[in-house]
Amino acid sequence: MFAIHISTKNRKTDLLFTLKQIESLMNRSDTEVVVFDDGSTDGTFEAVLKEFPQVVLHRNEKSKGYLYCRNQMLNQTQADYAISLDDDAHFLTENPLEQIQNYFEQNSACGVIAFRLYWSLEPPQNTATRQTPGLVKSYIGCGHAWRISAWRDVPDYPEWLEFYGEENIASLYLFQKGWEVCYLPTVLVHHRVDLKKRAQSNKDFAFRYRRSIRSGWYLFLLFYPKYIGYKTVLYSITKQLTTKIFKGDFKVISPLFLAVVDLLMALPKIFKYQNKLSLSAYQKYSKLKEDNIYWEPEK
Repeated sequence: MFAIHISTKNRKTDLLFTLKQIESLMNRSDTEVVVFDDGSTDGTFEAVLKEFPQVVLHRNEKSKGYLYCRNQMLNQTQADYAISLDDDAHFLTENPLEQIQNYFEQNSACGVIAFRLYWSLEPPQNTATRQTPGLVKSYIGCGHAWRISAWRDVPDYPEWLEFYGEENIASLYLFQKGWEVCYLPTVLVHHRVDLKKRAQSNKDFAFRYRRSIRSGWYLFLLFYPKYIGYKTVLYSITKQLTTKIFKGDFKVISPLFLAVVDLLMALPKIFKYQNKLSLSAYQKYSKLKEDNIYWEPEK
């Protein structure tokens, strides 16, 4: 049995479009679509209830956060495989569920499947790829699938993170338990995002930069061997100074400073939840391929 999980907040138009695109999947007897509305005020809950009554719909009256919603859906599901999509993402691949199931069944150590992701407002004209499946370090939240038995073998997403980097942390917990994260390029997801517009928005850039860089620091201190973790954090900060601020990219000053403050504030939780890799395990993990975030049409 499959479950498709979507967490959303105040993005009614995007969500309704996504649900329309996956309507054929939600009408299958072996599949349930679950939407968790995290305190929307734009009529999202009412619209989904009216237009897609077959959707399993949950709601927080007041926002409790993206990770809270994801944890709730994953912990409550009775499905064998749970697919996570953003509210602005949908499948371009035909028969994606069969491909996901087949890959899980043929690869018993695979705990999470990472999909091929195309980021653009318009779909690609050419969807063919020469990429092949294989092991990767992590996956992306907007398009992946969990083997639920693997999810139950690791801790929940850490809600104190708020948003950003939770997939990397979950991937390292999986690695420690002997599970694998696998990239399956035959399953293509269209993530309907204007990356250029996002990059040009100072507010959006500052928010994402701050969350992105601090999540990396959290990861280093939670899992890397102690000396390597501290060394990597210091290297990261130095790199931001020398390659950005000292070269005139002053827009990173404020979010970088705030990320350092966030790190200092998070140290008690990091010390509480740290789960260090041995040196040999760290070296093995370091050899895995980076996750494939942005796919571009191939010539």
